Amino acid sequence: MAATSSHTPAKTELLESLAVLATAQWRDFAAAAARQGLTSMQARLLGQLIRPLPMRELATLLACDASNITGIVDRLEAQGLARREPDPRDRRIKRVIATPEGEETIRRVRADMGVMHRALDALDTDEQAVLHRLVERMRPALDA
Repeated sequence: MAATSSHTPAKTELLESLAVLATAQWRDFAAAAARQGLTSMQARLLGQLIRPLPMRELATLLACDASNITGIVDRLEAQGLARREPDPRDRRIKRVIATPEGEETIRRVRADMGVMHRALDALDTDEQAVLHRLVERMRPALDA
């Protein structure tokens, strides 16, 4: 593993580094989505569908109005990448599910993120494992 510095960064330094990382990740994701014929929001929504999700929950996750989700899902359905189904507990609620083609499409988007893959390749396997553990430790606070 690479040598570490004895400098402990301030939270503002960490936030700046994370902002640079997030911006690069977002640009790379949007470019990869475009190469698959998707807008960045369509790809973001598709990426959330690791399980069926109600339309309202998708709006919350993507920080947008529920009416926007309807249009995004309409376009994904037209492309055969997602479908709506009634919630088995409350048929008034519509859940969105990725189709097998949608799952494959979001996999291709993530695989095509060359900038981020090269950035991760700059880390050795031990560093990648440490980064993964640190990000996973932060996730509960981010998901709250």
